[in-house]
Amino acid sequence: MSNSPNDSFSTEFDVIQTFLFDKSQVRGEIVRLNSAWQTIQQRRSYPPAIKRHLGEMVAAGALLSATLKFDGTLIIQAQGTGIVRLLVVECNANLGLRATIKLAPNIDGSLIDEQISLAELINPDGLGKLAITLDPSNRGEGQQAYQGIVPLMYQGKPVETIAQAMMAYMHHSEQLETHISLSCNDQFASGILIQKLPQIGGKLAENISQEELLDDWHRFNLLVNTVSDEEMLDTPPDVLMQRLFAVEANDQKVKAFEPRKVYFECQCSRIRVGNMLLMLGHAEVLSILEEQHQVETTCDFCGEVYHFDPVDCEQLFKAQNLLDGMRPAQGKH
Repeated sequence: MSNSPNDSFSTEFDVIQTFLFDKSQVRGEIVRLNSAWQTIQQRRSYPPAIKRHLGEMVAAGALLSATLKFDGTLIIQAQGTGIVRLLVVECNANLGLRATIKLAPNIDGSLIDEQISLAELINPDGLGKLAITLDPSNRGEGQQAYQGIVPLMYQGKPVETIAQAMMAYMHHSEQLETHISLSCNDQFASGILIQKLPQIGGKLAENISQEELLDDWHRFNLLVNTVSDEEMLDTPPDVLMQRLFAVEANDQKVKAFEPRKVYFECQCSRIRVGNMLLMLGHAEVLSILEEQHQVETTCDFCGEVYHFDPVDCEQLFKAQNLLDGMRPAQGKH
């Protein structure tokens, strides 16, 4: 289920704006999500405090996926032993995204403080992990998945926010200086990313001193830090970019790329669920049918419920057996 990325859209909603500074090692992105974030909230019901961290991670997923250079999916997973056991955001190269959360058993969401930090929520023992996976669609054609894993720690302390978690990951795993600001409310999920790149246009910086490059980086950081949560949530990305970097815009030293639509997309389907049942095996599925009279599964991301009755399951395995019988026998010639 998805909202098509080809639908017409306003730059005020569900859009990411990327930009690059001329003669500098710094690039940037600003994202603001409305309908995509609303759809994620409507699919699953989460307590307000947990929803806030989820929204920030959804915005971060869009920011990190904007420059994917392969056909595949970026997956962010924060895992720990607290109230939240697992927080997942997936975003593909077309900027279709989905998200879900797994909570500890028997949690009363009404008792969770709305201002609870990420450390208290997911990482109370300091052993939590953040993993980012790049999963190509065409694994069978030689491309391999890549995964980086770092502790949920920032500057020697458990991370308090999703933004800190992302910056820690970029520093430890990618060795890229990155500044990220994130914010979320019931209507919008927004974020700003600026990143110091090791190269300019594929070549090392020429005729630019390291002092100038460092001054640029510090100045852009200071500018981004002036943005309030309200401004980030209420301002369209292209307008916020022009406002933040007005000097560079006036001097034509910032190159803004065409804004891109971000949208909700869940990859679940009846075929995928059927394949999962085949992996469970005939005996296991028969055992479930004997106990429950049907196999029922719910997508963690969108809440879609799939039912397979005994006839559905039998047809599924008959089709698989027929397919196996049509395959050439493997053996020596």
